[in-house]
Amino acid sequence: MRVIAGTARSLRLKTIPGQNTRPTTDRIKETLFNMMQPYIGDSVFLDLFAGSGGIGIEALSRGAKKVYFVENDKSAFACISENVKFTRFEEQSVLLKQDVLGALSMIGEKEVDLIFMDPPYLSGYERKVLSILSQKAYVTENTIIVMEAALESDFSYVEELGFEITKVKNYKTNKHVFVAREGD
Repeated sequence: MRVIAGTARSLRLKTIPGQNTRPTTDRIKETLFNMMQPYIGDSVFLDLFAGSGGIGIEALSRGAKKVYFVENDKSAFACISENVKFTRFEEQSVLLKQDVLGALSMIGEKEVDLIFMDPPYLSGYERKVLSILSQKAYVTENTIIVMEAALESDFSYVEELGFEITKVKNYKTNKHVFVAREGD
């Protein structure tokens, strides 16, 4: 896995051995960042279920001013820490080693611009996280939330949580679902 673009372009990142995480492939990451690029510059970015930190590091490389990496797995968290040091993004990074649901209360920002989550597929975490985010003041009408999920994942509930689906991009085995607060 490597950083695709920006100031850390072409740097190879460490990944976690085993099957506990699924690093986003370079091809899918490139498509994802092409869709998110207009919103990344000078943004505050949350990388939830961060794995090896590749998505958040890509955001920093492309101009995000601050990234919160949230990961509860010990070896994944160590990998994020190493990758952040290797890419020299320590000053712009906040690493939280804890459960995502608890970490959402520790975000000390007035507004978060982008939130990316890649929970274990079909685990139901997307709904739980969106339910908490619907109550957070830092999630404004300008905040974009992107969820990586299995193709068969159902997001018909997002409206009842005060969000609307703004874009869906399907791949062979998974998809990215973009949501935002419903407009008034």
